[in-house]
Amino acid sequence: MGEKAELDDIKSVLQKNIGRKIRLTARKGKKKAVTRDGVIEETFHSIFTIKLDTTIDELPSSSRRVSYSYTDILTKSIEVAIC
Repeated sequence: MGEKAELDDIKSVLQKNIGRKIRLTARKGKKKAVTRDGVIEETFHSIFTIKLDTTIDELPSSSRRVSYSYTDILTKSIEVAIC
């Protein structure tokens, strides 16, 4: 029952911050992590989407969206810092 309450809290915080800038750190292995900036775009029942900021290497008109589940935050696979 505790995990469900934690997932609901995570979802609630993300819903309140839709449209705000965030810094996302995704763990890719034992010693690898990727940090990107973006905006919380939408929240759904099981997942949320983030529109990532473009970098110099990418085309200015390109927009990249990624989605993660709320359990990714709970299990610390990703970290989201709201700016």
